[in-house]
Amino acid sequence: MTKENFVKVKTLLKTGIALLTSVIGTAAFAQAYPTKPVRIINNYTPGGTTDFVARAMAQKLTDALGQQFQVENRPSANGVVGSQEAARAKPDGYTLLFSTSGHTSIPMALLGSKLPFNPPKDFAPITLLVVSNQSIVVHPSLGVKNIPELVKLVKANPGKYAYGSVGPGSPNHLGVELLKYMTGMDMVHVPYKGGSQAVIDLVAGRTVLMLNSNASLMPHIKAGKIIPIAVGGKTRSSALPDVLPVSEQGYPDYDVTTWYGMFGPACLPKDIVGKLNVALNAALKQPDIIKSFDAQGVEPLGGTPEDLSKKMIGEYERWKKVVEFAHIEAE
Repeated sequence: MTKENFVKVKTLLKTGIALLTSVIGTAAFAQAYPTKPVRIINNYTPGGTTDFVARAMAQKLTDALGQQFQVENRPSANGVVGSQEAARAKPDGYTLLFSTSGHTSIPMALLGSKLPFNPPKDFAPITLLVVSNQSIVVHPSLGVKNIPELVKLVKANPGKYAYGSVGPGSPNHLGVELLKYMTGMDMVHVPYKGGSQAVIDLVAGRTVLMLNSNASLMPHIKAGKIIPIAVGGKTRSSALPDVLPVSEQGYPDYDVTTWYGMFGPACLPKDIVGKLNVALNAALKQPDIIKSFDAQGVEPLGGTPEDLSKKMIGEYERWKKVVEFAHIEAE
């Protein structure tokens, strides 16, 4: 063997050994994961349904994987700050993102290329966790009990009635705009800076309609201060078993729920994604989780990373049409 060939063989051997060492090292790292505490960025404020779900999942991951999973609430700038931080984090599994359609699919539809991160490219989907059913409620003074009666009344009085939301581009804003798009209703949008004030004004009759989570509405429904006329999702809600979905009241394509999912930074190793996915899916089947989530008005789902990716993209495509129809601009 010539000296030149010997050098080539030696170089190839070194390269092969380095690659093998890297593969073995990565596999061993993933198998041992986690070896230190993991933080989960949550783009919502402490308290409420979203934070409850995030912390419940964090505790189950702690129990299953033997390291502390800690939720960090980062609600600044409508979730942009927390999402950016998660997107830029090292893809080692020690920074995760708990997010919803309101901070992934909807911002993509509203901002497009102006959004400082790209969810499909910058995040690694892990698990679709739960969906929160929404209901359409009205003030009793409106005198309607279902969607056909609502449509008939509003179309006879275009521009007369107002509905509230937690702000422009929010899920409950877009959900009502989708209903307007399908029915031809003309209603005035009144945005608020938070859900509490929006519900207070609805109960007081300053607005007459709202789409919101069952958890936020149930106390007022039980008190008879507002009336549920439809469920936003495709199936009935266990909290409101006698209320039909919009899809069963003449508009079969209407389907508005809020989903919650766990993500990591892009390029998160597949072994780590798989380990987290298995643990989260197992947690969602535990009786205590099912019971506590039902009390919060959310339904455990689970599934593969691909399920979460498809959900995110499908929601984006639908909301993009609504944004264009209603000429909605993010604030």
